[in-house]
Amino acid sequence: MCDTMVALGNSTADGRVLFAKNSDRQPNECHVMIRVPRRKYPKGSMLKCTYIEIEQAEETYEVLLLKPYWIWGAEMGCNEYGLNIGNEAVFTKEPHGRESLIGMDMLRIALERCKTSREAVETLVQLLNKYGQGGNCGHEKPFTYHNSFLIADRSSAWVLETAGIYWAALQVKDIYSISNRLSIGSQFDLAHPQLVSHAIEKGWCKGREDFDFARCYSNPLITKFSGSWDRQSCSSEMLKQSKGSITIKTMMDILRSHTPRYDKKPYQRSSVSSVCMHGGFVYGDQTTGSYIASLGDPIDTYWVTGSSAPCLSLFKPLWLIDDEHMTFSEDNTDKAVSYWKRQEELHRCILEQKISVSDYKRDRDQLEKSLMKEVQSINFDTTDSNQLSDIMTYALNEERRLQDYYLDQAKSSQPVLKGNLYFNYYWKKMNSKFRSQD
Repeated sequence: MCDTMVALGNSTADGRVLFAKNSDRQPNECHVMIRVPRRKYPKGSMLKCTYIEIEQAEETYEVLLLKPYWIWGAEMGCNEYGLNIGNEAVFTKEPHGRESLIGMDMLRIALERCKTSREAVETLVQLLNKYGQGGNCGHEKPFTYHNSFLIADRSSAWVLETAGIYWAALQVKDIYSISNRLSIGSQFDLAHPQLVSHAIEKGWCKGREDFDFARCYSNPLITKFSGSWDRQSCSSEMLKQSKGSITIKTMMDILRSHTPRYDKKPYQRSSVSSVCMHGGFVYGDQTTGSYIASLGDPIDTYWVTGSSAPCLSLFKPLWLIDDEHMTFSEDNTDKAVSYWKRQEELHRCILEQKISVSDYKRDRDQLEKSLMKEVQSINFDTTDSNQLSDIMTYALNEERRLQDYYLDQAKSSQPVLKGNLYFNYYWKKMNSKFRSQD
C-alpha cells in the first residue's frame, strides 16, 4: 500500500517540480536508503533481479533507492538526471503471473537506464511486454499484485498503470496523485494495443465509447478494502487546495495526514485510510519510509525520513554529492537496516506510551523548521558541496541526539499499549518479532 503525488512547476510556489511518496509495507520490513554509483558492464552481462535474470545494460546511471531491505528493486527513488519514480500495488481482474519482474524491479531498472519521464514509460512498457510481472512482494506473508507508476523529471510527469500485461499511460498536466487503485479512466495518451478489445472480449464494456480503464480492469472488492479511495481523495484535494503555491511543506503535510477518526486516538488504532498509514488491523500496512523531491536547476534537493511513520519522523535534506553520510551502499545494507531500526524503536516506544508524543513532536518540529529555514537561505548558485555536507551532517547528529534523549526516557517506563484487543495483540506480536531481530 502506498501513495505517490507530483506537482509540476506550473502548480508550485517556486516553479520547481515536486514529487513525494509514502511507502507502506509490513511493519517489521526495514526500509533502507541505498545509493548506487554509475557503472559499466561488459557486453552480454546478466542482471539478477529479485526473482529472474535479464540482460544488463552496458552502462547504468547513479541512483538513490528507497527500498525494502530484502528486495533488489525499490519502492521509490531517483537518478543523477533528476528522474523520479514511485510505484503502487494495484488490484485487477487480470491473473497474477509467474515469478518474473516485480514492479519494484522495473522501477529500479528504469531509473538505472533512463533520463526522462517519457523514456521511463517506454522502458517500463518494454520490460512488461518482454518479461511480464509477477512474484511475491510480501515480507512476512505472501502478497502479490500488479503495479502503477508515477514518473517525474525536472519538467514533466507521466502516470503508467498496469493490469497483467495490459497498460495505459497519461501525461500529467499540473498535479496528480496515485494510490492502490487504477485511476486512469476513459482518457489516456498511450495504451496497450489490445487494451480496449480485451475488455470487450471479457464483457467488461460494450465498446470504445463506454470503455473506462479503471472501471473495466479493477478488482473492486480488494481495491475497496485497500482504503485507497480515501487516501487518493485526501492527497488530491490537498494538492488542489494549494495548487499554484505548493511547497515542500505542503508535501510533508500530505504525507503526514490522518483521517479525523484516527486523530481522535492517535497511536491507539490502525488507519489504512490515512495517507500516513498505521498498522494494527487484519489487513493494511504501515508507512515505513517517506520521500520528497524538489527538482530543478542548479541542483535537486531531497527530503527523506529513512524511517517509518512520517508523523513522527524527521524529514532531513539530502543532496547527491560526494562524501555525504546519509545514504548507504548496497554492501552496507546491514548498517542501513540499523539506522532504520533506531527510529523504529522510538516509534514502538510511543505506541507503548513510554514517551510523551507531544513533547517529542514539539522538539522534532523545532529541529525540522530550523533545517527548512537553513535550506531556504542557501544560494545554490554560489554554495559549495562542503556547506551542503555540513547541513546533512548536522541533521543526522541532531536526529541522533533527539533519539538518544527520548529513548533514554523510555528505559524507565513500563509498556502500556492502548486500543482494542486486536490492536494490542497485533503490536505485541510485531514488537516481539522486531526486538528479537536485534
